[in-house]
Amino acid sequence: MRIPAMITAELRRLTATRMAVLALVALMTVPVLYGGLYLWANKDPYAALDRIPAAIVVTDVGTVTDGESVTFGRDVAEQLVEDGRFDWHIVDPDAALDGITEEDYDFVIEFPADFSEALASASTDDPHQARVTLTTSDVNSYLASTIGEQAADAIRTSIVTTVNEEAASEFLLGFADVRESLLEAADGAAQLGAGSADAADGAASLADGTDALATGAATLADGTSSLADGASALAEGTTSLADGASSLATGTATLAGGADDVADGAAEVAAGNAALAEQADAVGAAADEAAAAIPDALDELAAQMAGLGMTDAQIAAALEQVEPVLADLEDGRAALHDAIDDIDALADGAQQVADGAASVAAGASSAASGAGDLADGAASAADGAAELADGAGKVDSGASDLASGLDTAAAGASTLASGLGDLTDGADELESALADGAAQISPADEALRDLQAQTIADPVDLDSESLTSAGTYGAGLAPFFISLAAWIGMYALFLIVKPVSRRAITAIHSPVRVTLAGWLTPSALGAIQMVGLFAVVAVALDFSVDHPWGTYALMAVSAVTFAAIILALNVWLGSVGQFLGLVLMVLQLVTAGGTFPWQTLPTPLAALHHLLPMSYAVDGLRQMMYGGSVAAAIGDVAVLAAWLVAALVVAMAGVARMTHRQTLRDLQPSLIG
Repeated sequence: MRIPAMITAELRRLTATRMAVLALVALMTVPVLYGGLYLWANKDPYAALDRIPAAIVVTDVGTVTDGESVTFGRDVAEQLVEDGRFDWHIVDPDAALDGITEEDYDFVIEFPADFSEALASASTDDPHQARVTLTTSDVNSYLASTIGEQAADAIRTSIVTTVNEEAASEFLLGFADVRESLLEAADGAAQLGAGSADAADGAASLADGTDALATGAATLADGTSSLADGASALAEGTTSLADGASSLATGTATLAGGADDVADGAAEVAAGNAALAEQADAVGAAADEAAAAIPDALDELAAQMAGLGMTDAQIAAALEQVEPVLADLEDGRAALHDAIDDIDALADGAQQVADGAASVAAGASSAASGAGDLADGAASAADGAAELADGAGKVDSGASDLASGLDTAAAGASTLASGLGDLTDGADELESALADGAAQISPADEALRDLQAQTIADPVDLDSESLTSAGTYGAGLAPFFISLAAWIGMYALFLIVKPVSRRAITAIHSPVRVTLAGWLTPSALGAIQMVGLFAVVAVALDFSVDHPWGTYALMAVSAVTFAAIILALNVWLGSVGQFLGLVLMVLQLVTAGGTFPWQTLPTPLAALHHLLPMSYAVDGLRQMMYGGSVAAAIGDVAVLAAWLVAALVVAMAGVARMTHRQTLRDLQPSLIG
């Protein structure tokens, strides 16, 4: 009996009755129903999150920030409802608790009473975190709780980004104000430098003026000293004149005899007195001009000191040192005028003496009278000259004090000019430093500050680049459930398909042909199952398949490999082998890495991942469906082929054993098949 005949005989047996056909059809649809329904149910669950009921509780009482009342909790809740990612319901705390207990809500997000106050505390002296409370119940669904945690984390991230953006915006606005202030300070420093430079020039001019004034005061002191000496000499001369006049009065006879000589002498005295009177008048005028110029000089000095930044109190204190000198000068000037008046009187008397001397020649009586007047005038002139000498001494002392004070003022003005020069240099350095500081702060308008605040609040943008993509959650699970469906479908077929034909074993005694015939029948049926499952995945569910033919080929290779493995188990162990096929399916279910990465498995199970065939079936289907590495898929096929050959060899060994001897198991009917 040839292999095709054995396959045909097995197919006729499987379709011999109507019930047999129904059983075959039912078992053939197992992979389609298992894989198709599961993948359909999980095609894209994230697209239906808006049907998950969730509650929002807002007990936030709000706060006041920048003079405005805000309630951040209510704002966030309204934004969540408007976003519509979940089926949000804003309820009170009691309704939320009842709803999650009675499974009306899968999870609850609560914004507590101090939520707004805590968010606004970042800019106060008591910063603290705001709390968002998530309430879940795994009774409703463990994955719903996990989704709720992800939603709460996303809400927290969104709030953090918003708060950071507002804080960064305020910081940048303050930074812009700092820049403007630095620029204004730089301008002020420039103005200070310019003003201090002008003040330094003024101080230098003041120093020069006070030097000149000190020089003039020294000259004045010298002049008043000479005046004092002259006044003393004048006093002595007028005293002598008085004495002479007295002698003249007592010796009119002698005067009459020498009237011409006296007349000449009197004329010379009158001329000298007139010259002295003119000098005295000139000195008085000079003293008056100096006295008149002093208030203006003091006003100008006070104005210059005020321009240098001195306070009124400092100016008044400086001027008080000059007042005693000015008082002495005024006293000296008054005494000088008195002396001048006496000199004028002396000049008049001298003129009278001259007139009298001229009249002496006319008569002795007139000479005697004139000599008496001359004596009186000479006495008065002596007194005036003495007073003039005393006043001139006072003026000399005052002029000396003034010269000394002006020397001190000139030195102070020089020091002031030097200090103002240093102030100018410092102001220039300050202006340069402020300008450099302002230059390091980039100018930014409102739009740029908003963009900078957004960047600071959310500095990293995840640019996700996927070399391959499943597309949806269901498509991501498809390789795993296709492989699992292939195993389950083959396992179900072996419930009605006989692993080997006892009749063929007895008739042909060829382990190879018997094994191949026993394997090809379920393999062909498994390949047909994979056609139906591929149609569901690629057409009905519209999952993206980059390599359709490669995907189906890998599905078929997986099915025929699983058929060989289950065949070997059945040949050697019968119903126990069928049970072990179920155990092997469970092991592969947890080690294939179809849902979580296999690296998360415990160490013993992770080792099985590299050994069992379904791991390679899942990986190969991923490569073909998602557009991965064809070379990797070929490697997976090679591993499956190795399993296929090894399983067939093991099955052939079992068939060979059966052709030579019968065991008790061979004589007893199997519980399965």
